[in-house]
Amino acid sequence: MLLTIDVGNTQTSLGLFDGEEVVEHWRISTDPRRTADELAVLFQGLMGRHPLLGDELGEGIDGIAVCSTVPAVLHEMREVTRRYYGDVPAVLVEPGVKTGVPILMDNPKEVGTDRIINAVAAVELYGGPCVVVDFGTATTFDAVSARGEYVGGVISPGIEISTEALGVRGAQLRKIELARPRSVIGKNTVEAMQSGILYGFAGQVDGVVGRMARELADDPDDVTVIATGGLAPLVLGEASVIDEHEPWLTLIGLRLVYERNVTRG
Repeated sequence: MLLTIDVGNTQTSLGLFDGEEVVEHWRISTDPRRTADELAVLFQGLMGRHPLLGDELGEGIDGIAVCSTVPAVLHEMREVTRRYYGDVPAVLVEPGVKTGVPILMDNPKEVGTDRIINAVAAVELYGGPCVVVDFGTATTFDAVSARGEYVGGVISPGIEISTEALGVRGAQLRKIELARPRSVIGKNTVEAMQSGILYGFAGQVDGVVGRMARELADDPDDVTVIATGGLAPLVLGEASVIDEHEPWLTLIGLRLVYERNVTRG
């Protein structure tokens, strides 16, 4: 079994692979203050009773792949793999790890590893040219050429960040549930805010992706648009440019990178 761990700024996703299939997954909050020991206890609590794994920490796990956008957590993850999974091959995605995707950026090292991992999975599953829209703490748009090269992207404030900012900075506004309103024209303040968030972000996705597609290909219709991230389902039905939804895109990319860096004998 391969354990994949995607550490985001707000949440951490864990996926358990049996071959190419995600057989179990968990989502926890990302806390850069957690130590390696605390993380190990948390992982054991999640996985300890799983029927495909043993009772002991690490039993049933024969590989680990990790990517992190939070340097402090990556450091602790490295310690977790060393202390608690010492006999298990582990790949922590960082400069020098083989991904198979050339990065055509001014400074490739500054690109978030999760964005590169998403590109790896997108090329494998759908080919290029493509655009990956990841709805996380930030909403990121990543462009992959027809030759499978990561050529750049766009970063904008995420849905939750925007919602919280409205509640904090608006004197008569408050935090709201991220849900679909009854209609575009809100009949109360909550529905008006929900409408602005939902349809505003859907319009943003359509506008940004449309411009990216015109730069990526002579025929923009040749560009496949893949949505991922925890908040993607909120926008899926309203953004007209999205072709595919793959909630485990980053975890699939981690599996692919693990396979490209670890020789199984």
